[in-house]
Amino acid sequence: MLVAAAVCPCPPLLVPEVAAGASAELDAARDACLDAVGVLAASRPDLLVVVGPGDDRSAGRYPAGAHGTFRGVGVDLDVTLGDAPGDTAVPDRPLPQSLTVGAWLLGRARWTGAPVEGLAVAEREAAEECASAGRALAGRAERVALLVMGDGSACRTLKSPGYLDERAAAFDAGATEALGSADLDALAALDATLAHELKAAGRAPWQLLGGAARYAGLAGRLLYEGAPYGVGYTVAAWS
Repeated sequence: MLVAAAVCPCPPLLVPEVAAGASAELDAARDACLDAVGVLAASRPDLLVVVGPGDDRSAGRYPAGAHGTFRGVGVDLDVTLGDAPGDTAVPDRPLPQSLTVGAWLLGRARWTGAPVEGLAVAEREAAEECASAGRALAGRAERVALLVMGDGSACRTLKSPGYLDERAAAFDAGATEALGSADLDALAALDATLAHELKAAGRAPWQLLGGAARYAGLAGRLLYEGAPYGVGYTVAAWS
C-alpha cells in the first residue's frame, strides 16, 4: 500500500555542481525537494521506488545499485541508486536523467531508510497503463513510498526549451493544483497529447502516482511551484 509520495522536478540544474553560478536560482526548489524526501523518510516505508520519465530505450525497472552520471552535461559526477546487496552485481544499464537526479536527491538527503528501486516510464505511455503500473507498485510491499520525478511544460516563455505556447501556463496550473491537493481524478484527466506537445515529461509519472494512490487516502501539500527557466517545476508531498 502507498503510504507517502514526494513529487519533484528532475532538471540536472537541480544539482549545484551542474548549475554552477546559477545554483542559487533553484535554492527554493532544492530545499522543497529535500523537505518532500523528509516526508518519505517519516513514513517508514518498506520499499522506496524512484519513478521518472524515460524514452523507449530507458523505460523499465532499475535495481538498487544502478549508476547514473552527469558527465553528459559536463560535470564529472556519478551517483548510485540506493545500496545494492553485497552479493549483487552492479547493473550495466545506466539510469536515465530523471532517475539520476532522483538518486542524487536521495544522496543529498542521506537516505538510509528502506531499500530503493527505480522505474522509468515511457513519456508517451497511456494514462490507463500508467495508472495500472502505479497500482502494481503500491502492491509491492505493505508500506510503499514513491519519489516521483517529473517536469511540467517546457513552453512557458520565449526562451523556454520548447518556445512559448500560450496553453502551457494553464496546463501547469492545473497539474500543480492536482499534485498539491492529491486530486486523483484531475491527475487522471491530464491530456497526454497536450502534455507531449508542451514537452511536459512529468505527465506519465504523475498519472502513475495517481494510480498508486487510488485507495490510499493520502492528503497532498504543495511545497513549491515556479518556472525559473521557462519550465514548470512543482514540488509536493503526499502523506
